[in-house]
Amino acid sequence: MKKLLIFSLLVFPSLMSFAPATVKIAKLKYSGGGDWYANKTSLPNLIRFCNQNIGTGIYAEEDIVEVGSPDIFNYAFVHLTGHGNIVFNNQEVQNLRNYLIAGGFLHADDNYGLDKFFRREMKKVFPELEFIELPFSHPIYHQKYNFANGLPKVHEHNGKPPQGFGLIYKGRLVCFYSYECDLGNGWEDQDVYNDPEPIRQKALQMGANIIQYVFSN
Repeated sequence: MKKLLIFSLLVFPSLMSFAPATVKIAKLKYSGGGDWYANKTSLPNLIRFCNQNIGTGIYAEEDIVEVGSPDIFNYAFVHLTGHGNIVFNNQEVQNLRNYLIAGGFLHADDNYGLDKFFRREMKKVFPELEFIELPFSHPIYHQKYNFANGLPKVHEHNGKPPQGFGLIYKGRLVCFYSYECDLGNGWEDQDVYNDPEPIRQKALQMGANIIQYVFSN
């Protein structure tokens, strides 16, 4: 099995310093017809926020990586989003499983309409696991920024509260799934959705918590 390649991940010399860019994160490209490419400005904005506020050294633009590519092992953090269908073939299922077992991390953000497809495909990846709702006491909600009540609500979909689900493999959180929340929309440029700035800041802060949790674990 491939080992995850991690290049200087622990780049927190000071919460107020600007570390040199030493690591990249990626957006996951998948088949099935869903818009994997959604939220074009979200990750660059999150990266900028993290570099400025939690001292990370992440390259300014995210890479794009396909589910079945060996290149996925070059990234400690991979982000998935979209509104529609997702399909992983057998090779992609095994590659994603190997990546996550080897130390990789997947953050999936339901951009509305993703839920049933994402859950179905992840069941192929980890048939032995179930998504569990993480308690509000979980460390992912208590990194630099404290979210005592879990995920912030960015956009309304079906009148449901935001929920954070996880897949835990041998005691390690390998996938964090933000549902009914729209974190990625909150990371977008302000003029994309015209969200109030306090909402955007909460979304960016929660995103920074996810990044900090991944890079420090």
